[in-house]
Amino acid sequence: MAANFLRSGKKILAIGRNYLEHVKELSNQVPKEPFFFLKPTTSYVVTGGKIEIPKGTVVHHEVELGVVIGQGGRDISSQQAMSHIAGYALAIDMTARNMQDQVKKKGLPWSAAKGFDTFTPISEFIPVDDVPDAHNLRLWLKINGEMKQDGTTADMMFRIPRLIEHVSSIMTLEEGDVLLTGTPSGVGPLVPGDAITAGLELPDGSKTLAELSLTAVQREGGYAFAP
Repeated sequence: MAANFLRSGKKILAIGRNYLEHVKELSNQVPKEPFFFLKPTTSYVVTGGKIEIPKGTVVHHEVELGVVIGQGGRDISSQQAMSHIAGYALAIDMTARNMQDQVKKKGLPWSAAKGFDTFTPISEFIPVDDVPDAHNLRLWLKINGEMKQDGTTADMMFRIPRLIEHVSSIMTLEEGDVLLTGTPSGVGPLVPGDAITAGLELPDGSKTLAELSLTAVQREGGYAFAP
């Protein structure tokens, strides 16, 4: 079942540059159509866990709304897309930014910069019926209690039906897959010892749909990036 996506989901599909102010803060070009990259499901970590900072990396947080696919499909039309959604999740797309900057300049893939273990903190499943409007939710993230990202899903440039239509025109979506829909502005670094909290709320603050609370730690062993 899609509600068990942490165990059954096969892929994470992350949309890049879907909030204009985030595009501007990283001096990127505004995309003419959605674009995405893949992350491994081994990068999931749940609330209460630890985000590992690999040696030599500058790691940035990107809080996002995750869409959990219920009914899979290929070539899904935007008109039918919402019927393929089982629910949602609050997620953080962690990025080794200095690694990403280097490979971007060389025209190489982002897989390593986005795919380290613990690089996708994610909440429990939120049933679709608990979300009256996925395009009108507040997303926020704090580091050590200080607000860093505070945005709304209303600012997505490409809305969820268009994202599902685009991605499924390239690869089949399967039950339990998670589509990360982009991040608002305010991304920035975290270091070992930082406390990270994040939330997904109704716009009037009347209900919190999901929260995350994690700690950043230095990764022991594994790959060390040498710029």
